[in-house]
Order: sequence, then C-alpha cells, then structure tokens
Amino acid sequence: MAYALRLPDWKNLLRTARPSSAPAKLGRRYIYILPTRYGLMYAVVLIGMLVGAINYTLSLGFVLTFLLAALGNVAMLHTWRNLANLTITTGRMEPVFVGEDARFELIATDHSGRPRYAIAAHIADQAPAYADIAAFGQVKLLLTRPAKRRGWQQAGKITFFTEFPLGLFHAWSYVELDCRCLVYPHPAMPGLAVPSASAEGSTGAAESTGGDDDFAGLRTYQFGDSSRRVDWKASSREQGLMTKQFQGEAKLSLWLDWQLTPGHNVEQRISQLTRWVIDAHTANHNYGLRLPGVELPPANNDGHYHACLEALAILDTK
Repeated sequence: MAYALRLPDWKNLLRTARPSSAPAKLGRRYIYILPTRYGLMYAVVLIGMLVGAINYTLSLGFVLTFLLAALGNVAMLHTWRNLANLTITTGRMEPVFVGEDARFELIATDHSGRPRYAIAAHIADQAPAYADIAAFGQVKLLLTRPAKRRGWQQAGKITFFTEFPLGLFHAWSYVELDCRCLVYPHPAMPGLAVPSASAEGSTGAAESTGGDDDFAGLRTYQFGDSSRRVDWKASSREQGLMTKQFQGEAKLSLWLDWQLTPGHNVEQRISQLTRWVIDAHTANHNYGLRLPGVELPPANNDGHYHACLEALAILDTK
C-alpha cells in the first residue's frame, strides 16, 4: 500500500498567535523580521559597491561599503526593538448593525521606557491603523472589519508591524485576543407600522398621570419628537437639543411579539422586529419584546433599547 507523503504546513511550524486573554505581550520569541523590497535593493547596492571596491582596490570604497552595511544592521536591530515587549489590551467595543464596520479598540502600552514610532496594526486585509507611543505611554488603535452577520463577531488574528526607522526591514507579530463586537441585526426598510396598543398580542393603553401643563423636566431630543416640545432656549444657550416632558403625556405600552411578526423566514422576522424596536424607541413608546424563550417587559430608555437589540442579535431559533 502506497502512502502519500504529506509535508506539514510551514505556518504551523512558526510560533504564531494563539487565542489568549488580555493583556498580551509581544515577546521576542514571537516577533518576525524580514527585509523589505527596499532592504533587498539596499543589499544589492552594497554587493555592487563591494565588488567595485575589490575590483579597483579602493580603500575608501571598502570603508563606505562596510559603513553602510553597519547602518543596515543597526536599522534591523532598531526595527525589532521598536515592536518588542509591547503590551496589548482591549478597549471598549461599541455595538454596530449588520452592514456597518465592526470596530475593535486596542490599547498598546510601553513598559520599557523607550518611545515607539510608526507602530501599525490591522485585521486580515483591512487598512492598518498607525500610532506613535511615548516612553511609558499608551495609545488606542481602532481597527475595523465588515460586520456581515448578526451576533458576536470576533476580531480574529491581529497583526502588529513596523518598518521604523529606515524602512529596510519589516518586523511583525500576531496577537489573538478574546476581542469581540456585538452586531445588531439589519433593520427592515421603513414601511410597516409599529403594532398599536390595541392590536392582538399588545397590552396596555394610554397612561395619564396629570395635565399636559404639568412640566416634568427635560430629556435629550430624539428623532420624531414634536418641534413644539423642543426647548429652543436651551438650544440657544448651546446646551444641545432638549425636549420638554409633561406629566400628563400619554405613553403607549405595546408588545412586539415574535409570533405576530410577518416574514417568510427567521431572519426576515428578526429584521422586522429590529425595525419596530428602533421606531418604537424613536417615537418614545413604552414597548416590550417577546421572543422564543425571552421576554423583556415594556420600558423606554437606552438600556432597554440596547437590551432588545442584543436579544435579537443573539437569538437562536434552532
């Protein structure tokens, strides 16, 4: 019986990134360095100068050739040192919707007491982010990748690299942290109105606690608020757009129910519920959400809004 000889993948032989919890340190065993195309051209020029100096027995030619070769060696050392022993931690990850770019915030910190210049990081084939780091300082690097599906999206393997100071060498290292961003479902197109409080599966009605003239306070303006309720005096004082609230305002309590949501498949129903959550929050309704195995009681605040979107993002109907 003949057996095919299988050679191991050369990438598996390298000490590449492994998933780890923050912080991660770019240790010297995990930093790779190779000459750039300019470094290769530099080496070819040095070889040509050396051949010329030997051919014509030029003492100054030998001096200049060896001086430039020493400069290249020093540049290689500084390129490696520019990346060595950096500490990488994760920052804040803001949720996004499907179709937007998931943003991953990384914090690079120097503990060695030397400044770092032109440090870059990128994910896969996305555009890199560059930063300079002061001695004992830290900077934030914001990396992005397209959010193509709802749920938790991992950053994956992140590449840190530098070509400082002369661009003759490219040093890089891999990091794979537990770094993830929550991706909300893509909302359906506007058109289908939010279910009213009297619709089947909805509960509650208009709630009143006083007259419309009983001023209750101010809140941040939300899209869809009546222009008659905007506090224009506060706006003229550069305090931002604020909306007046009254104790007698009727608030609609309604349920957004999975069983009563139209759609040909699961993702269409999730998309429609996402649209209704956005519209109900914008219209300042009290709304609750019923999903398979999940029920969020009616409320209307930013925490409830994000809790509903998160429940839709991680919903598993299998």
